Amino acid sequence: MDDDVIAAMARWPNVPAVCGWLSLDRRGRWRLHPLGDADQGGPGEPISNPQILAFMDRNYVRDVTGRWYFQNGPQRVFVRIDVAPLVLRATGQGAQLTTHSGQDVTQVAQWYVDEAGRLYAATEHGPGVVDDRDMAALLAAFELADGRSVLDAPPDWLDAADAATMRSSAPLAIHTEPYGAAFLQPLAEADREQVLGFVAVPALDGKDGQPSMLTEGIGGDATGRSH
Repeated sequence: MDDDVIAAMARWPNVPAVCGWLSLDRRGRWRLHPLGDADQGGPGEPISNPQILAFMDRNYVRDVTGRWYFQNGPQRVFVRIDVAPLVLRATGQGAQLTTHSGQDVTQVAQWYVDEAGRLYAATEHGPGVVDDRDMAALLAAFELADGRSVLDAPPDWLDAADAATMRSSAPLAIHTEPYGAAFLQPLAEADREQVLGFVAVPALDGKDGQPSMLTEGIGGDATGRSH
């Protein structure tokens, strides 16, 4: 988190948090919801200003309940998560991944794949979904214990069409560089939030202060428009 953001939090500790203004889509793109209605599921507007995008990426964190937020100066702006809190992208160096917010992934404790074919990882930065454009190449780098590619000997649950099959299937021990050995676990989409430990559509609680409007910072400038 930026030093000036930390200083702003200390100077103005009682700025109420907000929900409904931001979402993160399946490819790690920030979306602004000018009416504060992100919880209604709409796509929102793209945010294109490079400086603001970089600022948001540097100050994107989570609380202890699994709600992810952008710390906009002294104000928490909770984020609707469309698929996973982090979107993981291949760097072009084997299976090495980086988050959409620019953090290198050095540890993967568990891999998951759901019935829609999406690939997830439990990383040191939090749970993430692999960008769909990189998933095939990453799966091809997964090796079974006997050295075969996981794609050469797919377990039944890779082709499962229903959540019940996913839940009853066993995990698969795989190895990939640079992350080493881990399990590839089937994940029913309906269980995603619980298993990965995040809140997709956050709501304010009593500790967040009274609901308020978004403070200065991204309300207009985020899309490159002036106030």
